[in-house]
Amino acid sequence: MRKIIHVDMDAFYASVEQRDDPSLRGRPVVVAWRGARSVVCAASYEARRFGVRSAMPAVRAERLCPEAAFVPPDFSRYRTVSRQVREIFRRHTALVEPLSLDEAYLDVSHPLSDLPSATAIAESIRAAIRAELQLTASAGVAPNKFLAKIASDWRKPDGLFVIRPAHVAKFLEPLPVGRLPGVGKVMEGRLAQMGIATVGQLRLRDPGELQDRFGRYGRRLHELAHGIDERSVEPDRPVQSVSAEDTFAQDLPLDALAPHVERMARKAWTASRKYERIGRTVVLKLKTADFRILTRSHTPPLPPADEAEFVGIAVGLLARAAGVAGTRYRLVGVGLGNFADADDPRVQDLFTGTAMT
Repeated sequence: MRKIIHVDMDAFYASVEQRDDPSLRGRPVVVAWRGARSVVCAASYEARRFGVRSAMPAVRAERLCPEAAFVPPDFSRYRTVSRQVREIFRRHTALVEPLSLDEAYLDVSHPLSDLPSATAIAESIRAAIRAELQLTASAGVAPNKFLAKIASDWRKPDGLFVIRPAHVAKFLEPLPVGRLPGVGKVMEGRLAQMGIATVGQLRLRDPGELQDRFGRYGRRLHELAHGIDERSVEPDRPVQSVSAEDTFAQDLPLDALAPHVERMARKAWTASRKYERIGRTVVLKLKTADFRILTRSHTPPLPPADEAEFVGIAVGLLARAAGVAGTRYRLVGVGLGNFADADDPRVQDLFTGTAMT
């Protein structure tokens, strides 16, 4: 039986800004560049009360909360703080799997510290983050990664929630199926058509039926509904790609996809800024109405310098996706791949003009 902790920093970028600038404390803060093409990187809890959310267009955030302080992101500073947080994690375990700058899984089944339980370790980590970094974090403790991630969100901000093995079924059954990983609005609608709205109702369905309807993911749905997640914590796994995709309520022709590609590109770019690595390859993914998948990619001579360049490349890939006349599409996705560390000599060569090997 594993003991997994998921730690999620509270409104991380915005909280760092409020910590470092006392004039921002208690005020709605939006971490974003101003401009029509900019998106929100983070919002303080004061701003979230107005409906401001990450990945939202900055102009919409400004309409929702005109009095918000807009602060341009400083990713170098956020990475420094993120490393300090990870140093606190590693006092307790070497099995730390960062998901981004502001969250990570920890396997504390065999901890380095002499604390008596995973709950005590989570409390110690949160206390150290508060005392040493003047920031807050929420944590979830559970027997696996899936449950720990749900638990960390349960009492946000600055909270701790524990799901004990004996209580897994009782905890999961009343949850809406939308809380399960991979269940977006489209999948939620398809499950609703089957009379499934809660995890408890999903638990009662035959796994073969779910697999017949949803393929491999149907089997995964069955496992999640029963609290099963065998994934191990993989320490220091470097990010290889970041993507965002959306399934449409109605299938669309190719010439109607550009706004959706742009929207997914902005989400993917925002997500990529959470990592210390640099991506080079822009990928466009389309799924047709009959479930055929089409991908196009482009690797520019230099990594995309900013969001506008990344979005422009992604939208431009639509011109290479022309298929049979009349083809309609049900899904669009945009990704950034071919990541390397910022201090990788190959990346440095790109910026100094040396050919990449």
